[in-house]
Amino acid sequence: MVMPARRAALRQTCQTAFDAIGWSARRVMESVTRFITEELKLKVNEAKSAVARPQERKFLGFSFTAGPEVKRVIAPKAVDRFKRRIREITRRAKGVSMGTTMEELASYMRGWRSYFGFCETPEVLIGLTRWVRLRLRAALWRQWKTPRRRRAALLELGVREPLASNTAGSGRGPWYLAKAKALSVGLSNAYFKSLGLPSLFEEC
Repeated sequence: MVMPARRAALRQTCQTAFDAIGWSARRVMESVTRFITEELKLKVNEAKSAVARPQERKFLGFSFTAGPEVKRVIAPKAVDRFKRRIREITRRAKGVSMGTTMEELASYMRGWRSYFGFCETPEVLIGLTRWVRLRLRAALWRQWKTPRRRRAALLELGVREPLASNTAGSGRGPWYLAKAKALSVGLSNAYFKSLGLPSLFEEC
C-alpha cells in the first residue's frame, strides 16, 4: 500500500517528468517550425499544429485511445461526416428507386471502408453498419406509405400474419419501426446484402 506522502511524491515526480517532456517537445516543434518557414519558405498551419498527447490530436481522420494499450481509432468528426453523408443518401431514397440508392451507398461505403477499415476498434464499424441498415428500413417504410402497401410488402418479404398486419397498422414513426421485429425479419441483413449493400466489417 502506498502511503499518502509517498503517493504525493510519486505524483509530483510524474508531473515533473511530463512537464520536462512537454518542454522538450515544444522546443522541437519550434525548431521544426522555424526550419519549415525560414529555410523551406513554407507556411505552417498553427491551428493544426500543437504539442499534445496523441489521443488529443486528430490526423487524417484518425485518433488514438488513452491508456496502456493504445489503439488507432476513427476520429469523431470522421464518423459524423459518414453519418451526414448516409443521411443525405437515404433521405433521397423517397424519390428514387432502391437500386439507385443502393448503388450510391455501396460506392460510398466501400471507399470509406478502404480508408478507415484498418482501425483497431471494429465495434465502431459494426455499429455504423447496423445504423445504415436501420436508415434503409426507415426509408423503405416511408416509401410504402399506406398500411395496405406496408402489409403487402411485409408479407411478400416473408413476414407472417398477424405480425405483418399489426406492424403495418402501427402509428409509430419510421425510425421506431425500423427496429421492430417485422422489419428485421423482412428487411434482414441478408436481404440488404443481396441488394449489394456492403458491410464496413467482414463479420457484421
